[in-house]
Amino acid sequence: MSKQFLGVIVAILVIFGVIFAISSNKSSNNGTKSSSSTLTQHVEGQGQSGVTLVEYGDYQCPFCQQYYATVKEVAATYDQQIHFQFRNFPITSRHPNAFAAARAAEAAALQNKFWEMHDVLYQNNDPNGQAGWVAASDPTSYFDQFATQIGLNLTQFKADFASEKVNDLVNADMAEGTKLNVQGTPTFFLDGKQVTIGNSPDGFKKVLDAEIAKKQPTTTPSTTQ
Repeated sequence: MSKQFLGVIVAILVIFGVIFAISSNKSSNNGTKSSSSTLTQHVEGQGQSGVTLVEYGDYQCPFCQQYYATVKEVAATYDQQIHFQFRNFPITSRHPNAFAAARAAEAAALQNKFWEMHDVLYQNNDPNGQAGWVAASDPTSYFDQFATQIGLNLTQFKADFASEKVNDLVNADMAEGTKLNVQGTPTFFLDGKQVTIGNSPDGFKKVLDAEIAKKQPTTTPSTTQ
């Protein structure tokens, strides 16, 4: 085999390697790459009843924004009884800044302030999509302001926001949601089962109380001889 032929083979392999690397990098940046990263574990509440309510949410979604105050109230009311967990499911086809917002929340989580960023993102989500970070062509300056507002180290936040680690965390949540057939947001799972809950405290109370009741130990009446 001639040296010239070997050189051609090596060149072809190098070109294919570069193409693969570029393709992988693009997938990672747009949030479509399947990730083997560990799923996020953002949980609040004491969970004494053994019941867990999980929300798959999108920070730019107007419906999630509408549910936000209700979910916040319910999580506080049931703080002792349940675990409430949030996972990322940005629907980038409809909400172009949603993936970046999820990155901001995960970057804040690395400084132990996930819920603070989670709250400020929803509180500043313009439900009409016409102002603020929701409508910005580049929302990062807004996220930097939020980071400062909640007391983060801004230099660390910026580095974490741009990191592969944060990107992988969001992608892992998305992959899990897709696996669970999440098709819109917010989507709720109660003890692993997808449930539909109306946007009212009473709607949540009905399904949570029923699930908590299932977990209560049953006593068999004693019989006397």
